[in-house]
Amino acid sequence: MIILLNGSPRKHGATATILEYISEQLKMQDLETSIVHVSDLNLQYCIGCCKCYETGKCIYIDDIENLSRKIENADGIIIGTPTYASNISGQLKTIIDRGHFVMEQLLYQKYAMSVVTYENYGGKDTSKILNKLLSYSGAILSRSLIIKNTFSANPLKDEKIKNYVTNRINHFYRDLSKHRMPKYQSIKHFIIFQFGIHPFVIGKAEKYYGVIDAWKKNDVRYKEYSK
Repeated sequence: MIILLNGSPRKHGATATILEYISEQLKMQDLETSIVHVSDLNLQYCIGCCKCYETGKCIYIDDIENLSRKIENADGIIIGTPTYASNISGQLKTIIDRGHFVMEQLLYQKYAMSVVTYENYGGKDTSKILNKLLSYSGAILSRSLIIKNTFSANPLKDEKIKNYVTNRINHFYRDLSKHRMPKYQSIKHFIIFQFGIHPFVIGKAEKYYGVIDAWKKNDVRYKEYSK
């Protein structure tokens, strides 16, 4: 299962159009896909209470836990977002804040791709932010898409853009099907986890046992990368 997360509040905008095309192409490779639109989700804002680190779930009863479990059980994830003020959308940021991504390593060993659309400026900056999230969450980053597009226009009507997207999809599929793991990403993941996340959490183990339980559940370990 590949989850395609549309971080745009618009279900028929440029970002959604590209994700729908990606979904169709992956289905042609006999992969199961599921598109999730943030606009369909009931989500509260994170208040920074850190209770999720202790209990393993958020204090709010809304759609975030179901989404996190869906992502946890997937083989890969493709996250798309429009560019708002040289950054990801506010709706997507809410999911990132509350979705158990970084500390719990929600995307551990899952293949991932980022999709960023923009009209004027900030697409590259937004892509860097999104890719950093994917990497810090343990994902194997396959490819990135950065697409400049006129507001409300269908980006796939431009053959260059369509070919660009198709090429990236094919790379993603090959990485996934052949279980490719770039060496530099292995090293990067090891450093991030072993010297950043792991010691911080272990230092607060009495309050972060929800995080530790998540590691055990998903067999999160980076020891092999130290060899």
